Amino acid sequence: MREIQSDASAVARSTTIAAICWILAGIVYLLAEAITASAFPHYSYAMNYISDLGVPDVEMLGDRAIDSPLHMVINMAFVVQGLLFAAASICMVRGSRLPLRLPIIVFALFHALGMVLIAVVNGGQHNNELGLGWVHLLGALFAFLGGHLTAICVGISLLLSRRSSFGRPSRLIGVISVVIGLIGILGIVMLQVDVRAVPRTVLPDGVWERIGMYAIIVWEIGYGALLLSRLRTHTPLSDRSATALN
Repeated sequence: MREIQSDASAVARSTTIAAICWILAGIVYLLAEAITASAFPHYSYAMNYISDLGVPDVEMLGDRAIDSPLHMVINMAFVVQGLLFAAASICMVRGSRLPLRLPIIVFALFHALGMVLIAVVNGGQHNNELGLGWVHLLGALFAFLGGHLTAICVGISLLLSRRSSFGRPSRLIGVISVVIGLIGILGIVMLQVDVRAVPRTVLPDGVWERIGMYAIIVWEIGYGALLLSRLRTHTPLSDRSATALN
């Protein structure tokens, strides 16, 4: 009986850590973005790219004037967000029986790697001249798609799982997770398509990019909050079994 209780406690502990990491990851990112943007003269959430905030030089990138005195704040937040996201995914998988555990970890690690790359190799002109622009773009691809596909895999796992910590609402939560992930992918696809294939721009680049990024932020904060609320209101099945047997 003690082994059952110990296993249940370990699962609850891992799930709690996962939830806190996801919530912190989203909050850290949003606060860092707002703080960095506030020090950037005339920064536009609609017209500027997110990575403009991380460029250390005062320069022109295309038609965008770059001047981000607090670039270190957002670059550190990129790294923290990515690492917390990966840690949360690993802890959550350890405390669950979701079907797609390996893909969830792999895509979460890709997201973390991407966030680190865009922080270490900023999108400024200096790195472009050094031939490192592709590293920043690859990091952005890993960060966006890794986050979106993590949400989609978690959602699909909830839809496939017969036993979920969410009980009956798990199917609805699964559908919402998949939809959020797909919306994020749509934002990144449209970031490319809107400029090149659409006769008139539907939305500015910054809006499409933020649809892609904020989909990840909304999902991680929302899913983390749901995990915490579930832990507070429900006793794990193994705990109930152990109590009954005792």
